Amino acid sequence: MPNVKLTDNLYWVGAVDWNIRYFHGPAYSTHRGTTYNAYLVIDDQITLVDTVYRPFSGELIRHISEIVDPSKINNVIINHVETDHSGSLPLIMELAPNAKIFCTQRGKEGLEKHYFGGWDYNVVKTGDELNTGKKTFAFVEAPMLHWPDSMFTYVKEDAVLLPNDAFGQHIATNFRFDDEVDVNEVMDEAAKYYANILLPFSLLVLKKLDEVTKMGIDIKMIGPSHGIIWRKDPSKIINAYVKWASGEAERKALVIYDTMWESTEKMAKAVVDGITAEGVTAKLFKLSASDRNDIIKEMINAKAVIVGSPTINNDILPNVAPLLDDLKGLKPKNKIGMAFGSFGWGGGAVKTIEEKLRAAGLEILDESLTVKWVPTPEELDHCFSAGRMIAQRI
Repeated sequence: MPNVKLTDNLYWVGAVDWNIRYFHGPAYSTHRGTTYNAYLVIDDQITLVDTVYRPFSGELIRHISEIVDPSKINNVIINHVETDHSGSLPLIMELAPNAKIFCTQRGKEGLEKHYFGGWDYNVVKTGDELNTGKKTFAFVEAPMLHWPDSMFTYVKEDAVLLPNDAFGQHIATNFRFDDEVDVNEVMDEAAKYYANILLPFSLLVLKKLDEVTKMGIDIKMIGPSHGIIWRKDPSKIINAYVKWASGEAERKALVIYDTMWESTEKMAKAVVDGITAEGVTAKLFKLSASDRNDIIKEMINAKAVIVGSPTINNDILPNVAPLLDDLKGLKPKNKIGMAFGSFGWGGGAVKTIEEKLRAAGLEILDESLTVKWVPTPEELDHCFSAGRMIAQRI
């Protein structure tokens, strides 16, 4: 794939990873692949913003070489230490050993611990700038979006924001801009990205967006480090971040469960029927047949999260636990929750679900649902009524 011009003398020189299906080890599913975006600015001083994952370093070097000899790079800006963005830094520094590195203090500490390079580090803070001739790079620290070292880089003359992981998506495409691809697919992946990675930092997201607004930064284009570049309508992703970070939800409920001998499944479907009867959208997910990251994506726009499991060993099914543990870490805002499940000679699953949902910050509805063995028609009617109650609360 060739390099791509964003503005005069500002180029995309990254790589497209069509085949990756899991990120952060097995923690995050990437059904549509991803990209590793790096940006090159040609000026009196030549500046590279971020690199790519090490296995794709050949593509990075080739793309740079199509524009300029890599040995002529004067500055390397590292917005984030994580190796999908900094992994090719050692190779760049071999080619351009006199290049200066610009990063936050924590970025410097992270790079030293990752690569042990005795390089020329220049630590920057919010408000610091780098002038390279005709271009000015302004830096904005963004700690915990999503690592402590993270920062944004803003190219002032072009009004281009290069915020690394913020506003990104895991999606592989053969075009680079939002006006060249299916933006609905992009927004779907952007929601999944936010829900699974940035959701626990929502308060910081709102503060950072407010800070950038008060700085009067004009943003004509956003070049994240994964996925497409927002040039047609960068406000689309900014407004989405405000919505997601604020915990705004739609009239929607998720009913998530697994089952051993279909009793809990029958309860789940009755709850969905009750929600539907009130005209509220419901989505039903069987955990053993669903992708956990996709469920979390759906949760970001849902008001209610209803979780069910039969009891085994006085507790929940093992495959229900990872979702609940994820929710505890992600801490979604402004959501209600309820537990349900069946049991045989002893219960326990519903109690565990309630405890974990409460630990995740959900408001637990008073009426949990438990059924011994197989639900009777009357018990299924009770589940149906509970679904209607949930919908009314929504």
